[in-house]
Amino acid sequence: MDRIELGLSKDWISVADISSYMGVSSYVVIRQLQAGRLPGIKFGREWRVARQDFEDWLNRERQKNVSG
Repeated sequence: MDRIELGLSKDWISVADISSYMGVSSYVVIRQLQAGRLPGIKFGREWRVARQDFEDWLNRERQKNVSG
């Protein structure tokens, strides 16, 4: 299985970027961040996720679903 890479030039992505990419609401992404399932950093009221962390998380979750 090929690794998913976002191909974005920015190193930090927003909740809106993730929700758009995944096709889910921002609420779903924020719940994952608040629960610690998706690694992120909160700047004031805004969450940011390192692009590499998101790619790694996405590929780990994908692998779990394939082998689980």
